[in-house]
Amino acid sequence: MNEITNDEKKCELALGALKYVMDPEIGLNVVDLGLIYQLDFDEDKKQVFCTHSLTTQFCPMGETINQGVTNALQQTFPEYEVEANVTFDPPWNAKKISEEGREFLNM
Repeated sequence: MNEITNDEKKCELALGALKYVMDPEIGLNVVDLGLIYQLDFDEDKKQVFCTHSLTTQFCPMGETINQGVTNALQQTFPEYEVEANVTFDPPWNAKKISEEGREFLNM
């Protein structure tokens, strides 16, 4: 796992839900693509913060992916407010793809 988090248990739940969020152009989920960079949980304010990337800055499905990330986290943590932010620092590259993702993509 390459994601940064302040709560390992909740992070595992979140990643399980995020495996259902697909990059529609590639057909692989955002977790195995290595797009999820950070998941943090604020228990006092009941907030989830997700920092993720896209495969390119000009990804035509970027808004769809961001909305999918937000929806998956909201469904998993309905009592929390979700904030999903896209970053390109560091930029995504194919080295971030999981072993399962590499098998799926025949890499």
